[in-house]
Amino acid sequence: MYVSPYLFFDGECAEAFRFYARVTGWRLETLMRYADAPQCDGMPDEYRDRIIHASLVTDNGPLMASDCPPGEFRPPAGFALSISLDDPDRARRLFDALAEGGRVDMPMEPTFFAEHFGMLTDRFGVSWMVGVLRKDGNCGEDG
Repeated sequence: MYVSPYLFFDGECAEAFRFYARVTGWRLETLMRYADAPQCDGMPDEYRDRIIHASLVTDNGPLMASDCPPGEFRPPAGFALSISLDDPDRARRLFDALAEGGRVDMPMEPTFFAEHFGMLTDRFGVSWMVGVLRKDGNCGEDG
């Protein structure tokens, strides 16, 4: 059993997942619109171009998402997607790319628990934590 994040967007799912695929290198596997669903007949026109299901293939399993029906979106709160990398330069590039057009909540810098760590909210309202964990296993100078 594993837990897989499922994100909800307000009509920006396709744009967000294409962006995430570009900046992370993850493979965009599924991008299905409401109009592609067999039961689409009679569906309001404002639903047709929204994404009913999307998935990105990551190293740890899928990241999935969809657009909410119009008027039903609630901004995400109380969680962040966390990415741990081994390469500080790659972590910095990823952090900067995800932060583009968004907000840096904590700049990427060394911490007592990570070689580099930063937090941001991307331009789609999704919170991320990007870090390079300490290789020595210590939480700080005194261990």
